[in-house]
Amino acid sequence: MELFLGYLGMGLMLGLAGIGSCYGTTIAGNAAEGALKKDSSKSSGYMILSALPATQGLYGFLAFLLHFNKVAENPLLWFGVGVGVGLVCLFSAIRQGQVCANGIIGISQGHDVQTNTMIYAAFPEFYAILALVATFLVK
Repeated sequence: MELFLGYLGMGLMLGLAGIGSCYGTTIAGNAAEGALKKDSSKSSGYMILSALPATQGLYGFLAFLLHFNKVAENPLLWFGVGVGVGLVCLFSAIRQGQVCANGIIGISQGHDVQTNTMIYAAFPEFYAILALVATFLVK
């Protein structure tokens, strides 16, 4: 049963991070689609901001890939780590997508907010990075 929970945690690490990236990128992507109708000349800025939430899925995948072979050593520990990393990446990506969506709307309205939006979007990303880094501290 413990081994099952360990692998479940790893699955949640990968799955929740991926789900978060799916939601985050579509939140920003939906805003980009609407913004294209208003000002299509800034589509590259919309695309950059829409892609930012995809990184949390990569963090979950990287943590999964690097630590999957350690599950058998301490399955309950890796269950907890997996759930923790998965949830942090899930919420980080969703909230980052919302920040990016607001920036996309601002850009389409003629405001010069792309750089500021990328800075604001880095704040929720920071917590996903911390969750990934924390997996390396687990023995």
